[in-house]
Amino acid sequence: MPLNRPALTLGSGPSGVHEARLWVMDTCVDIGRPDLIECAEMAVSEVVTNALLHGESPIRVRVRGTLEHPRVEVTDASHEPPVLPGSEPLTDDDDFLLTFGRGLDIVARCSSAWGAEIEDDGKVDWFVPALDANEEAGVEGLITGLPSDEEPDPAIERVTIDIRGVPLRSFLDFQVHYRELRREVRLLALTHETDYPLAKTLSDLFGSLDRVLREGIRPDQVEAALRSGHTNTDLIVDMPLTTASSIGRFLELLDLADAFCREERLLSLARSPEQREFQRWFLGEFVRQQRGEQPAPWTVAPFQGAKFAS
Repeated sequence: MPLNRPALTLGSGPSGVHEARLWVMDTCVDIGRPDLIECAEMAVSEVVTNALLHGESPIRVRVRGTLEHPRVEVTDASHEPPVLPGSEPLTDDDDFLLTFGRGLDIVARCSSAWGAEIEDDGKVDWFVPALDANEEAGVEGLITGLPSDEEPDPAIERVTIDIRGVPLRSFLDFQVHYRELRREVRLLALTHETDYPLAKTLSDLFGSLDRVLREGIRPDQVEAALRSGHTNTDLIVDMPLTTASSIGRFLELLDLADAFCREERLLSLARSPEQREFQRWFLGEFVRQQRGEQPAPWTVAPFQGAKFAS
């Protein structure tokens, strides 16, 4: 069963819809769920049509979720939530594309859950194929991941974490893993909370950590080091004291998430030993320094970190 099946990257023309349909059909067979082919094929045609009409390249199709509840995802670089085909002026190519789909109501009728996740680098339109299409009414879509306008509370006690000698390649790999796992557990918790209680626990913790990790680690620190050709850099992170102390629990839950992946219920890869080693050191610095201990620089030799499927 291909837990790390590569994503399909689509071209810009109408043939992308046909490619996506065939790829999703093959994937359903590969993961032992041919019972989902009919609904998956109809829904992915519509989602890819909308991405080709209204999204931005690159456009990719992949499968996440679990064997019990596989989720088809179509990613693109646009931040706009999905819109119904036909809401904008059509070109000849657009008119041809629209013959493949008749609106997101098809996705709603062919799915047990569907929606869009808005992220920093674009959006993910997703759906969980149903066993049979609903001829009467579809399920309501979910739009998640929208940025918060909440301002930080100046009265909250804060702490500055000094993380020294961070290997940039490992840190960027960690960001990819963090973003993938954050979305995975949020969507599993939203759509199948009772089936995956660990996903709900992880999702709640991600919610408390996401803002501080996003805003506390300034992107310019990493970008400046990359421009200078450095392989390691120091990072200064400003965050609430209570959040720093809760990261120890986050480390424990990441280990539980790895076990969940290894049981082959989750259609994504567990962390490699190298990734675990880096993340334990990196996140462990928040816990240590919150307790008043001095920074402990990264001392392990560089390694080729395993890449998570895109």
